[in-house]
Amino acid sequence: MMNYFEFYDIPESFHPDAAHIKKQFYALSKQFHPDFHANADDEKQQEILELSTLNNKAYQTLSDPNKVLEYILKLHDLVSEGAKPQLPADFLMEMMDINERLMEIESAEQFGEISAEVAAIEGDMNQELNSLTRDYDTLNDTAKENRLNEIANIYYRQKYLLRIKESLDTFAARL
Repeated sequence: MMNYFEFYDIPESFHPDAAHIKKQFYALSKQFHPDFHANADDEKQQEILELSTLNNKAYQTLSDPNKVLEYILKLHDLVSEGAKPQLPADFLMEMMDINERLMEIESAEQFGEISAEVAAIEGDMNQELNSLTRDYDTLNDTAKENRLNEIANIYYRQKYLLRIKESLDTFAARL
């Protein structure tokens, strides 16, 4: 699989330059547009089609901060489908407490309190994630590896919190 950062000739970053990405996308779209290679042999046409598809996927990924985060973690084998990450015990206890309180909601006021608590946890995670990703591209390889592990931890906590938010949405529909 071609690395999207290498394909766009940019350094690996959680915050790639959006203007540069768009410029690269349009330049490569022209270069790899199938219509410009209609007279080429079948093998060349297939290659151009694959490069055009790669360009579209790279652009869709690199222009979405959430997809960039997941993509970089996948590049470094820190995220995979069906993975069972070791989440911090204090985080799991906090989520268990919120889940139990969700099951016992009896009023809109209780729902509001839990929603506000979940939003605060999410805000703290986003703030922590931003501080960890902001200077990532300036780190040496060893520091990057350590940082990626911290970022992966937050990524998995966010996924867990997403399930709580989905439960909140379900309860919101009932109230």
